[in-house]
Amino acid sequence: MVLARTLSSAEPEEGCALLLGRGDGAGLALVESWPCLNRWQPAGERHRRFSLDPREQLLAQRWARARGLQVIGTAHSHPTSAAVPSATDLALCWGPTLMLIRSGLEPVDGRADRGGANGMAATGTEGVRAWWIPGEGAGAPRELPIAVAKPARAGPGPPRPAGAGPFGLGE
Repeated sequence: MVLARTLSSAEPEEGCALLLGRGDGAGLALVESWPCLNRWQPAGERHRRFSLDPREQLLAQRWARARGLQVIGTAHSHPTSAAVPSATDLALCWGPTLMLIRSGLEPVDGRADRGGANGMAATGTEGVRAWWIPGEGAGAPRELPIAVAKPARAGPGPPRPAGAGPFGLGE
């Protein structure tokens, strides 16, 4: 999964991205990921914290809207801990939203046939877990299953910031 590689490429800092897709009553479909730079201040804490640049968020929202998509959540990495929302993640999160977390404790290359807590075999999703964050006072985070499908692309993906890795899933 390109998203997992994108998030792990920021190590030892936390990597982060916006998730662009479609949502309806039946579920969420992640179509594109929009890698972002970790702007957490002070910079020395980026190994355990992340913050998205508001300008990147606006660019991603505009790009998504022009293609009939919306921002459906965020993704980030935990370089040295499990792919479970931390107390800080939950305190700083605005729900309801989707949150994908990549643990640095798992391989990225898809060669380890371990399967994760969500029952995935070696599909490139090792160490990535999906969480539904219902919002303040609406209950606890709920883990969601991950299904990976190769998207059909009608055109080029989002513009890439200088030095950013590839975008999308299943490529």
